[in-house]
Amino acid sequence: MAMLKVVEIGNKVLSSVAKRVDEITPRHLILAQNLIETMYETPGSVGIAAPQVGISESLFVLDVTGHKRTNICHGLIVLFNAEIVSASDPVVIREGCMSVPHLTGDVRRASQVVVRGMDIDGKEKIIQSDAFEARGLLHEIDHLAGKLFIDRIDGPHGLFKRKRYL
Repeated sequence: MAMLKVVEIGNKVLSSVAKRVDEITPRHLILAQNLIETMYETPGSVGIAAPQVGISESLFVLDVTGHKRTNICHGLIVLFNAEIVSASDPVVIREGCMSVPHLTGDVRRASQVVVRGMDIDGKEKIIQSDAFEARGLLHEIDHLAGKLFIDRIDGPHGLFKRKRYL
């Protein structure tokens, strides 16, 4: 497998809606493995979406195992065509992103979510989560919709220079 190069803010793929994946092919399985490797090998990363490596397809991986703000944890999640079924109780928390390496921001997101998508075997998967994992799911789904966390901050007062770089 291979570590993939992460594209940064300004790249058109990050502001485009990712294409749905109707059938999981061997190429998608390799892409998922490469995303997993890239996520695990990047310090501070808990998730990455295909658009972040320049591929406009609806796929992301997420694993918040061991993170101090985690409550519910489903371990490694690989999800195609993810969509939000329900979301509630928004809270503001600081976020960062590999595609915006020099900034962090205060982002209001739901603290409880239900998300539906397709797993690596092509079967429907429904994930109910909260706290940090919910935030991660919503952050990655935003990437599939062509949005970055900076699109969700309430204004320049919520944007900060990153103190630690990825």
